[in-house]
Amino acid sequence: MKHILRSITRKVLLLILLTGFGFFTETNAQKIELFNGTNLDGWTIYGTEKWYVEGGLLICESGPDKKYGYLATDKYYKNFILELDFKQEADGNSGVFIRSTVDGVKVSGWQVEVAPPKNKTTGGVYESYGRGWLIKPDPKKAKYHKEGEWNHLKIKVDGDKLTSWLNGKKMVSIEDEKIGKGEGSIALQIHSGGGIKIEWKNIVIKERKN
Repeated sequence: MKHILRSITRKVLLLILLTGFGFFTETNAQKIELFNGTNLDGWTIYGTEKWYVEGGLLICESGPDKKYGYLATDKYYKNFILELDFKQEADGNSGVFIRSTVDGVKVSGWQVEVAPPKNKTTGGVYESYGRGWLIKPDPKKAKYHKEGEWNHLKIKVDGDKLTSWLNGKKMVSIEDEKIGKGEGSIALQIHSGGGIKIEWKNIVIKERKN
């Protein structure tokens, strides 16, 4: 009987440690829909490129200026699991920024790349106006990217660690002290150069509260 009680006590203590001291799991996070399928409430547009809602989808499209453009959450998010679906309607580069701030069309932070499959970089992590590429996925993983179809991107950010998945396949994982100190929004990007059109949907975040 004492052995059983000791075993139960250890399990309870482990559960307390996992949920109360910063270990981030799917179960101790609050789920929030960042895109309501109707309008851009909760988001701010930066730049002159096009961001609009049509048929329940969030769409970004290059404008006549063909410059960088961003759509950023009004709220800052620190530790979270972000999941979304994207479909590239044109051969252009984009990305999802985490813990980032935007001034005009200059962004400070870290981008999880969304690029054409031929680039073989979707899911990699790039630091804008800083160190550049921090990590790229194995080029062989480009096969997980479905060209012209809906793709599912998952990003987990917890402390110093950032991990990305594409269509259920792990792309990269990195631990970086500078990322850990970052503060800011989640932002979607339109790259400069024109010719970009991407559809987004099912943008959901699970935020760690402890």
